[in-house]
Amino acid sequence: MRSTIITAALLAVLGSAVAIPASAAPIGPGTGVSAPADMVSTVQMDPMERHMMRRRMERRMMRHRMERHMMRREMRHRMMRREMMRRM
Repeated sequence: MRSTIITAALLAVLGSAVAIPASAAPIGPGTGVSAPADMVSTVQMDPMERHMMRRRMERRMMRHRMERHMMRREMRHRMMRREMMRRM
């Protein structure tokens, strides 16, 4: 939960930092759509980087799934123990 909030805050800060120079640019003929050449950059991942991101995401998903599994297991174990204690 905390990491989601931090991520959202970082995106908001970065979004506002990117929006300020664009809005402060003077409006003139031919400047409506184009941006300075040093600001434009294509973001492409090389195959190794993509592979590492995919592995990281898979590990996170597997960890999350395992945490849920263990939580359910603990709850089931507690309920069984409670039932056993009631019978005594």
